[in-house]
Amino acid sequence: RPSESIFSFGGRGMKYVLVTGGVVSGLGKGVTASSIGVVLEACGLRVTSIKIDPYLNTDAGTMSPFEHGEVFVLDDGGEVDLDLGNYERFLDVTLTKDNNITTGKIYQSVLDKERKGDYLGKTVQVVPHITDAIKDWIESVSLIPVDGKEGQADVCVIELGGTVGDIESMPFIEALRQLSFSVGQENFCLIHVSLIPVLGVVGEQKTKPTQHSVRELRALGLTPHFLACRSAQPLLEATKAKLSQFCHVPAANILNIHDVPNIWHVPLLLRNQNAHHSILKQLNLTSVATAPDLDSWTKMAETFDNLTDHVKIAMVGKYIGLTDSYLSVVKALLHACIACSLKPQIEWIAASDLEDESEKSTPEAHAAAWKILKCAECILVPGGFGDRGVSGMVLAAKYARENKVPYLGICLGMQIAVIEFARSVLGLERANSTEFDAQTPDPVVIFMPEGSRTHMGSTMRLGSRRTHLESRDSLTSKLYGDVCYVDERHRHRYEVNPEVSQVLEEAGLRLVGKDDTGKRIEVQKDIERTSIMHHNPFFSFLISRLVWSLYLCKICFWFEQVIELHDHPFYVGVQFHPEFKSRPTRPSPLFLGKSLFSFQN
Repeated sequence: RPSESIFSFGGRGMKYVLVTGGVVSGLGKGVTASSIGVVLEACGLRVTSIKIDPYLNTDAGTMSPFEHGEVFVLDDGGEVDLDLGNYERFLDVTLTKDNNITTGKIYQSVLDKERKGDYLGKTVQVVPHITDAIKDWIESVSLIPVDGKEGQADVCVIELGGTVGDIESMPFIEALRQLSFSVGQENFCLIHVSLIPVLGVVGEQKTKPTQHSVRELRALGLTPHFLACRSAQPLLEATKAKLSQFCHVPAANILNIHDVPNIWHVPLLLRNQNAHHSILKQLNLTSVATAPDLDSWTKMAETFDNLTDHVKIAMVGKYIGLTDSYLSVVKALLHACIACSLKPQIEWIAASDLEDESEKSTPEAHAAAWKILKCAECILVPGGFGDRGVSGMVLAAKYARENKVPYLGICLGMQIAVIEFARSVLGLERANSTEFDAQTPDPVVIFMPEGSRTHMGSTMRLGSRRTHLESRDSLTSKLYGDVCYVDERHRHRYEVNPEVSQVLEEAGLRLVGKDDTGKRIEVQKDIERTSIMHHNPFFSFLISRLVWSLYLCKICFWFEQVIELHDHPFYVGVQFHPEFKSRPTRPSPLFLGKSLFSFQN
C-alpha cells in the first residue's frame, strides 16, 4: 500500500486526466498519456502520472518479457510496467512504485486491513471496500511530488491499462466513475483512445468499433470528453463528423493520432489540434496556463527525421521476439544516437543462433546471425535471466574483445564478459555463473547473499544504488564527468565473485566500479560448517566466537559493478541498468560512449 508519508501533502484540489482504451490493446495509450502530460507541462503546469494495471500480480517483477515487455525499475526499487518508463522519459520525472497500481496491490491492502480488523466486522466487498481503496490510492499518490519540486502537481494523468469491457478492470472503472463524481466535472477529464481501421477492400475509415467502445464506456457510467483516434492516415472531416454525432463528443474534441515517423511527433500533433486548449478549458485551467512551448520537442522530432548517417548496433539478447522486452535500451540508444547526429540501425540477434549447436540444427539462422555480428559497428548484450542463449552471448563478447569492436554489457552482459574473460584469458574452461551451473569449479559469478532462493518477487537488488569508481582515470569515470561515484538503478540476483577480483585484474580486466553494501553471510555459514567437523569442544568454541565477531562487525566484500579493458577502444560492462535513467535531452553517458568527449571539449 502507499507509504504513510504521502498523506502529509495537502493543498488545492487535484485535476485528473483519465486515459482509457477501446477496441484493441496496444494502441499506444501510454504514449498518448505521456504526450498529453508533455503538452500540459509545456503550458507551465506540473504533471504527475499513475498507471493502473488490472492484473492480479503485485507488480511486474515476475512477468515474462515475452508476455508483458520489459520490467521498468524505479529509483525506489519498484518493478513496474514499461509505460512508467515512457512517463519518466517524456515528462522527465522520477516516479515511485506507488504510481503503478495493480489489482494485486489493491486486494492485498484491503485484505491486510481486514485481518487487522479495520473494517470492524463488516462484510468486505468489491463495492465499497475495493473501490474505496482504489480511490484513496489514486488521490494519495497524485499528491506525491515527482519533479523534484516542493508541493503537489497541478494535473495527474491516469492511464487505465487494458481495454474497456475487460472483466478484470471493472472495479477500477467503477472507482473512477465515483472519483469523477466526487471531484466534480471541472476537475476530471476523460480521454478515450480508440482505433479507426480501414478495410483494405473498401478503403473507408470505419467508425463502428469506436462507437461500440464508447457505448460500452457510457454504459459503465463514464462519458468521454475527448476521443483520441488512432489511424494510419489523418482522419477525414466526414469521419470526425460521424464520430461526433454517434459518440456525443464535440468535433473539436476528436483528436487524431495518426502514424508518425517517430513518437516525438505525438505531442506536436496534439498541440497542432489545440488539444491543450480544450483540455485546459475542461479542467478550468485556462487562467493559469501559458501557451505551449514545445520548441525542444519540435527540434528533436525534426532532427531525427532528417538524419541520414546510420550506425549499426548488434543487440545480442534472449527476448528478441518482442522488441518491447528491451524498450528502455532501445530508447537509450536512440537518445545517444541523436546526440551524435546518427540514426540507430539496431540489428537483433537471438543469442542462441550464435551457438555451435545452432550451426547443426539451424545453419541458415546461424550463418545470418554471425554475418550480422561481424558487420556491426558495436555490440550490446543486455540483461536477462536463465541459461538459454548464454553460450551465444559469450561468443559475442569474445568476438568483440578479440576484434576490438566496441562492447557494452549491461547486467547479464557484464557477467557474460567476465565469464568469457575467465575462460579465454585465464584458461578456466568451466568458469561460469552459479545461475547457469551450480556445480562449476570456477564460479566467477555468484548468488548475492542478501537474495532469496525461495521467493522471487522483489527479492533482488533493486532500485538506485551507489557505485564507487575507484579511479578517475577510468573510461567510465570520464564518461560520467570525472566523478568518483554514480547512482544508477539495479535489478539482479548475481554478481561477480569478489574472490576472483584480483586474478581478473592481474590478467588485464580492470574492475573500476565497486559496491560496498553486500554482506557475505555465506562466509559465516562456511566457518560454522567447519567447526561442526571438529570434535574438539574448545576449537568449536573458538570458531563459534569468531563467527559471532564477524557477524557483529558486518564484514563486507566489495562487489564488482563496472569492468573495463585497458587495451580496447571501448569494452565496458556494468552491473546496473543505465538505460533506465536515460532521457531524450540527457542521454546516458555509457550509451554515448567516447563521443561524449568531443561534446565536453
